[in-house]
Amino acid sequence: MARLLFQGHGSFRIISDSDAVIYVDPYAGAGYEEPADVILVTHQHGDHNQIQLPARKSTCVVIQEKDALQNGEYKNFDIKRVKIRAVPAYNKNHDRSKCVGYILTVDDKNIYAAGDTSTTEEMKEYSSLHIDYALLPIDGVYNMNPVEASKCADLIGAKHTIPIHMAPGMLFDRHKAEQFKGKNRLIVSAGDEIKL
Repeated sequence: MARLLFQGHGSFRIISDSDAVIYVDPYAGAGYEEPADVILVTHQHGDHNQIQLPARKSTCVVIQEKDALQNGEYKNFDIKRVKIRAVPAYNKNHDRSKCVGYILTVDDKNIYAAGDTSTTEEMKEYSSLHIDYALLPIDGVYNMNPVEASKCADLIGAKHTIPIHMAPGMLFDRHKAEQFKGKNRLIVSAGDEIKL
């Protein structure tokens, strides 16, 4: 069974049943010692793109937004039995042409890594993708606030929605996390690992 470690802020690590190791937006917290097969970066803000942090296998693939979004086309990748689909991410603080989210399929689980975003037009299509876990930012400064994120969660209809990216400079803010009222809310503290 795959495992997800929420490292804090917007950073998390997934390890598949077959030991594929994926890091998303490395920056915060601990847990970077497992050598990466894949490192995903949603955009080039310093709290998302610290690709030097994770240990790497010699075959590690780093996918950044410039790889995932080319000439307006969102790319798909298939690495170590992990399917990765780039999707739009944007708001007033994040240019649509320089940011992406990712939908990963790991051990038959669909995981939506939203990146830094507010509500997007495309989210209404995600309910048909049967997302198992959606990780949504809720800081209300650079991204949507908990109220808007709750509406997005209902739109996406994931089996579990994990609030992340809660406050500038903080790994985790339980008070902010509890303001998120999206359907199927799952609060995961920084440093906690869950089975998917």
